[in-house]
Amino acid sequence: MKKIEEYVRSIPDFPEPGVIFRDVTSIIQDADGLQLAIDSMQNCLKDVDFDVMAGLESRGFIFGMPLAYNLHKPFVLVRKAGKLPCETVSATYDLEYGSATIEMHRDSIKPGQKVVIVDDLIATGGSVEAAIKLVEELGGVVVKVVFLMELAGLKGRDRLKGYDVASVICYDGK
Repeated sequence: MKKIEEYVRSIPDFPEPGVIFRDVTSIIQDADGLQLAIDSMQNCLKDVDFDVMAGLESRGFIFGMPLAYNLHKPFVLVRKAGKLPCETVSATYDLEYGSATIEMHRDSIKPGQKVVIVDDLIATGGSVEAAIKLVEELGGVVVKVVFLMELAGLKGRDRLKGYDVASVICYDGK
């Protein structure tokens, strides 16, 4: 059986010279790669006691939904602003050029619930930091944050000090 890293397509000089783009689609387009990704992320949760799983749009949905299903947990959407139909809470975070806002339904997390947050990739950590703020604003407790891939050179983990963070694959660069 192949290792999960062998399913990742690395594209040099995209989106700009010097950057190596780590493509998650090459993992999910292969049945064995997808199964290995889900199993590996689920292994990061084997000893974690939690009530709710939250995933960031959109690739956090791809990985979070099967994890929530396998572990028989409810799944909460963390979406781009304006995409959720009911009353929401929102958080804005900085991007390289500008900012972005994410939202959650106000009733999606109940006070005291233990929450796992899932996404495909941690780079600078801004989006997941904003998601953590939303969970905490609703009274939830973030007990674990799980990523399939981590770009350690962008130091996103530094923004998440004090949280239990796991990544299946870690790349040293950007």
